[in-house]
Amino acid sequence: QVQVVESGGDLVQPGGSLRLSCAASGRIFSRNVMGWYRQAAGKERELVARITSSGGTTYTDSVRGRFTISRDNAKNTANLQMNSLKPEDTAVYLCAVDQGSYGIYWGKGTLVTVSS
Repeated sequence: QVQVVESGGDLVQPGGSLRLSCAASGRIFSRNVMGWYRQAAGKERELVARITSSGGTTYTDSVRGRFTISRDNAKNTANLQMNSLKPEDTAVYLCAVDQGSYGIYWGKGTLVTVSS
């Protein structure tokens, strides 16, 4: 099994920055995709950013240029650096480890609130 734990969520003012961390443990395969998703109150879960084990990245349009995803394959971690935060970025942010046919594993999420 795989355990996924997120951290770093907090209350931040508009225009501020925050760094989220995701740590995966257990049966981790070398080739996987780690991704950050978010779910705001009353809305569907959406992909924020994802990164492959070879470093390829994908961002949703609303965060491109403001957020940066990175990973450390040796430590099985993925970080999300969030800059120029906006109130509409407020959501529970969840990390997922996609190991293809071996399953997708989710953390419980960390809350990011952007408000003055």
